[in-house]
Amino acid sequence: MFTPYDWQEGIGNRAQYIENKLAQGSPVLAVSLNQGILVFTYRRQARKIYEIYDRLIFAGIGQQSDVESLRIAALEFASKEGYNRSEEDVTIQRVATGLTGPLKKAFSDFSVSPFVARTFFGEVNSTPEEDLFYTLDYDGDYAVSRLRAVISGSHEHAEKILSKLESLDINSDPEVAIEKLKEAWATPVSDEEDIQERLANLNPEAILLERSNARQDRFKILIKEDF
Repeated sequence: MFTPYDWQEGIGNRAQYIENKLAQGSPVLAVSLNQGILVFTYRRQARKIYEIYDRLIFAGIGQQSDVESLRIAALEFASKEGYNRSEEDVTIQRVATGLTGPLKKAFSDFSVSPFVARTFFGEVNSTPEEDLFYTLDYDGDYAVSRLRAVISGSHEHAEKILSKLESLDINSDPEVAIEKLKEAWATPVSDEEDIQERLANLNPEAILLERSNARQDRFKILIKEDF
């Protein structure tokens, strides 16, 4: 007989398995500036930062196929909302919380594989103070923040990085802000970590989701691909 204790133990094992998989993920950092939302990370080849809808940006760490599945699900949800309702109804709250159900179900259903992914959505608005960030975990839990957001291999590491972003001025030029984000990204997971070793074979990726009245071309690539 499958007891509540067995279920709890199984959930704990799932969580530990996913956390171990995420531990080596390259952190993704996002901040609100006067010009828009700036998102930065280092990656190998596959992109990690994507435009989802007019004012929405998405990024994730973890198993690439799972991150891609969540990206596609978010795209489809946003497109359906925009078609059935209106473009104004496609908000970060509706899109992000629309994914929490599938994430919760996959995590707690032992007949399917859980999502090995930690993701976030950003919504650019009229001012930096109005921007919104939703971070989604593999179990469907989510957190809401303003001005800055970080996803990393562990919540403890993300908090360390966030603390280094608090001094970043929203008036900063994006190119200047990128240097600050690079420094914060290099926050070691432990005292023994070799940052240069972590950077090996990685390339920077920076995107600005512009704060603009234009309905197109808000998604600006700030660092050109060199591979």
